[in-house]
Amino acid sequence: MSISPTPQLGGRHVLILIFGYIALDWVSYIHALHGLNITPWSPAPALGLVFLIRFGKKAVLPLMLSILLADLWVRQLSAPLPGAIGMSGLLALGYWGIAEGMRRRLGHLDISRIRQGLLEWVSIIALGTLVVSLLFVSLQFWRGLIPAGGWLQALVHYWVGDGVGILITMPMIWMLHDDRGRAHIASLLRSKHTWIYLMGTGMAMWVAFGHGDHGQASYFYVLFLPVAWAAARQGLSGAVFSAVVVQIGIIGSVQLQGFPAITVLEIQILMVALVLFGFFMGIVIDEKQRVSLELRESLRLAAAGEMAGALAHELNQPLSALTTYGAACEKLIERGASTEQLRDTVSRMVEESYRAAEVLRRLRDFFRSGATRLEPVQLDTLLRQASAPFLAKSQSLGIDLIVDVGPPCTLLADSLQLGVVFRNLLSNAVDAVSTQPAGQRHIILSAAPAGAGRVRICVEDSGDGLSAESVVASFEAFQSTKSNGLGLGLSISRAMVEAHGGSLRAEIADFGLFIVELPTGGDTENDTQHLHR
Repeated sequence: MSISPTPQLGGRHVLILIFGYIALDWVSYIHALHGLNITPWSPAPALGLVFLIRFGKKAVLPLMLSILLADLWVRQLSAPLPGAIGMSGLLALGYWGIAEGMRRRLGHLDISRIRQGLLEWVSIIALGTLVVSLLFVSLQFWRGLIPAGGWLQALVHYWVGDGVGILITMPMIWMLHDDRGRAHIASLLRSKHTWIYLMGTGMAMWVAFGHGDHGQASYFYVLFLPVAWAAARQGLSGAVFSAVVVQIGIIGSVQLQGFPAITVLEIQILMVALVLFGFFMGIVIDEKQRVSLELRESLRLAAAGEMAGALAHELNQPLSALTTYGAACEKLIERGASTEQLRDTVSRMVEESYRAAEVLRRLRDFFRSGATRLEPVQLDTLLRQASAPFLAKSQSLGIDLIVDVGPPCTLLADSLQLGVVFRNLLSNAVDAVSTQPAGQRHIILSAAPAGAGRVRICVEDSGDGLSAESVVASFEAFQSTKSNGLGLGLSISRAMVEAHGGSLRAEIADFGLFIVELPTGGDTENDTQHLHR
């Protein structure tokens, strides 16, 4: 992962870091062990990490000064100043190491990078804060500031405090530090869903801390509900915002009710599970939305390609006719033909041009909005026109193509769209049987009644057929067995048939069988009687 160049660290940035660090250290200075910065929640290092990631090693000295001033002003340490300076420098270097690990592994870290590498980000925080905790607590123990037997307790408290503080607070601070992030937070605050889950958070806090035993949080699990709501509605950014709100609510509640330090530590460990749950859920929601947008865009592009193919197929005949009539006009002019003959030929050219324009408009309307233009259509005429382009090809490939249209039947349909459907099914059938041995290549296009007011059209071939898995996959977008296919022909054909109130399905068999069912139009009873004869 490449590392982005670091911007300049100005005086304004230094002041924001110093005052911000001291303020966060002051509000989180609760249940401190031995007067040191060993608390159940330490969000100040998260601010330092954001500055270290953005400005690199240039922010190490300002962070060291921030830690030193927080020690002197918030905790009013009476230890010798050189020792305090040394510990501040050690912590600043330790946090710089964590920041460099994030920059090297995740690049220019922001909310999107956390989304892409959450596990890696959490692992760096967990391991980095453990190393810093070991060094800090061990040196304080060696200096005699931590009593004998308190080393392990201090290590756990410091590690949990730093880890939870960074995990919860860092994404929110980064969003506040970035112009796009601030705009996104503003949009969150304008959303009614944000205020709904904020009210839900208040109710969950009341249930979690207002109904348990004194000093206990027996119903902590209800806090998962507002975080889950935020993640489900607003993705990772909503989960980040909700996690900070829940954390502030927890700290306020335990302070008001006087929870003991050990209970606060246990709650903070549960908070880690809550935050990770929210972050994971938010990432899943964001990814789902991203994939959905990409899929819609891909479908639009692929549908345009499919429409181009359909247009090329449908426009081929009128354009060929225009070419033929144009050549005929040239010959008529050369021979000095009469005006009547030229007028007749030109009139046919105009008809074909109108036909081409109608094809273009009707297919465009369907691919744009699914619109259909219904009109009475004779089923036998529709099927014969759809199969006509395949007759010559079938003979050249040794395919026995049988068209059994049956007695007359009227459909209320868009003949152009249904023509595209049947030509697509016949084209697939030709491809399926072309790999069979000579003499075993058969395709049958037939029509039969399917109950009152409906007709069933079957395209059967002697190919290998479809398995249960293939039947399901064949109608999914981008699923194609052809090397040059988009995998959209059947999905679009099904959409066209369903737009007519019908259905298109494939049967599981050792031969190919696709069935189209359509409602009949006009005199339905009469049409059905004709089909039964």
